[in-house]
Formats: sequence, structure tokens, C-alpha cells
Amino acid sequence: MDGAAYATLARQSGLLREMQVVANNIANATTTGYRGSELTFSEHIRGVGSGAVSMGHANVHVTQMQQGPLAETGGTFDLAIEGEGYFLVQTKAGSRLTRAGVFSPNGEGMLSTADGHLVLDTEEAPIFVPPSAATIFIAPDGTISSQDQPLGRVGVFVPTEAQGMQRETGVLFNAPAGYDPAPEARVLQGVLEGSNINPIEQIARMIEVQRAYEMGQSFLETEDERIRAAVRNLTK
Repeated sequence: MDGAAYATLARQSGLLREMQVVANNIANATTTGYRGSELTFSEHIRGVGSGAVSMGHANVHVTQMQQGPLAETGGTFDLAIEGEGYFLVQTKAGSRLTRAGVFSPNGEGMLSTADGHLVLDTEEAPIFVPPSAATIFIAPDGTISSQDQPLGRVGVFVPTEAQGMQRETGVLFNAPAGYDPAPEARVLQGVLEGSNINPIEQIARMIEVQRAYEMGQSFLETEDERIRAAVRNLTK
């Protein structure tokens, strides 16, 4: 196989991975707090001298960090963050960051996500909401109160190393280097942050990737036929 075919195969592999990323973005276009992904391409040289071939690989996932649209829901425990920052939740694998603020008290009165992860306060402890509490108010600094009595304060954090944050699921992120308080972030009650995905842009990108893949496939088929013809001529 010559260099052109190797380069095309590497490109096809990258396009396939990009198509998977774009498809996942489209599938999560309506997921609360979702952060879109994209791929970056790296280049390396295969071979030396006149036989060297430049080959590209799509192997680095990048998370789009811009804020998604905010929509009012009126839900008592629907929360969104305006500005930088993440809610901290306790999972079986440890504490994780998220922008998805669909919370509610569980059967034990602990503020939780829809998946059962406990929402943590500024001291990284679970938040208890008494069943008898009436007229819950959540201030912009995250303080939860009922009838002027504080019940806790929802923690908002930022990763210590923003570039080191790793996505674990669509809306959960791990920060191996740790996280710090985000004092300038504002917590909005009765509001949810939507996905930061633009479906139209993603569909357009999907069409571009598909066409590029088809062109590469056509080239490989033509190259294969050329090599077969050369072999046939040599064996006559």
C-alpha cells in the first residue's frame, strides 16, 4: 500500500471518530447542562526522506465550555449557574462536577440529582431539606432558606486546572487536580441551563464529514482498482 492510501485511511479513521462525536452532540442537543465535544487533528510524518508522508489523526477530544441558554421553569429546585462554575455531586466513583441543575430532595430529604447523586454544599457535604420546610428560597450565592431560616448552601466550584477536566458522561466531569470555590458565579432558582449545542451547525458538520468520508472511500476504491490493474498487467 502506498503513502497516499495510508494517508487516506488515517483520514477516514479520523472522520469516523468525528462523525461519532457529532452524532453524540446531536443526540444531546436537548440535554440539560450538556457541553458539546469536538475533535482536534494532530499531524505526524511517516517515513523519512522523499518517501515521507504527512498523516493526520483525530485523537484529542475538546469540550466546548461556553454557557448554554437559560430557560425559566419555575421549579423550586431547578438551578442554573450564571457564569463560570459547576455544581458538585457525590457519585459512587467520587465527587464530580456538573452544570445540570435538575435537583430534588430524595426519600431521605437529601438534595439529589435525577440519577440519585447527592448535591454537595460549600463544605462538600450533602444538603438536607426537611420535608416540613415551606416556601424554599435559594439565593444567588446558593444559600437555601425556608421562612428566613438557612438550611444549607449549594456549592459552586471551578476546576483547579480547567484544561485537565475530564468528561465521564454527558453531564458529569472529573477534575483530577481538584476544584476551588467560584465566588463570582450566581445561582439562579427556577431556571435550567440548556445544552450549548447548536443542532443546525452540528447537522451541517455531519453532512460535511459524510461527504468527505465518501470522497475518501471513492479514492480508495479507485486506488485499489489501479493496483489490481497493475498487477494483472505484470502477470500477463
